[in-house]
Amino acid sequence: MSTPTGTRRSDGARTHEAILEASARLASVEGINGLTIGRLAEELGVSKSGLFAHFGSKEALQLETIEAAKEIFDREVVRPALEAPPGLPRLEALFEAFFSYLERGVFPGGCFFAGLLADEDARSGPVHDRAVHLEREWIDFMEQLVREARELGHIKKDDDVEQLTFELYAYLELANYHFVLFRDPDALELGRVAAAERLSRALTEPRRSPTNHR
Repeated sequence: MSTPTGTRRSDGARTHEAILEASARLASVEGINGLTIGRLAEELGVSKSGLFAHFGSKEALQLETIEAAKEIFDREVVRPALEAPPGLPRLEALFEAFFSYLERGVFPGGCFFAGLLADEDARSGPVHDRAVHLEREWIDFMEQLVREARELGHIKKDDDVEQLTFELYAYLELANYHFVLFRDPDALELGRVAAAERLSRALTEPRRSPTNHR
């Protein structure tokens, strides 16, 4: 009895998705520019020709891998934050989701997009352009949450949204870099405390600063 076409397509889509998830994990460690069809085939223990049929070129593999990583990041960080009430709770939920994503080793090389930016910042081409677009999208999203918190009266009206977002983002990124570089989980706690203290200084109703109990 023949397999229905829909089932074959579904199986193929699941296989493609699994390949891309493995590709994203590999790229988080070895960098997007170290990701080739041959290297991925070696990692997965499959034929290079079989993977070539899925992607056709190194650039196509890299671009699809970035999209797969974005879907994982959205699932692990963005969507959990959006489940929180708007304003300060949503902003705090975003930070906690980000630190949890690092802590749980969703990508073995730390934040996929921190590695992507380090690889692509001085390059040019479609992969660089996609990295730039996603970075701007992420910053815009963080600024949107900060602005929302200010409009709801949780953050002082005279606190500059762009500056506050920049500072908060810096704490997240440095925590990621030190967590990966030094293999030090304490870096995440330092990031949590730094972000919480900076946010606390921006609040319309001051609260007790968090204490680092290291």
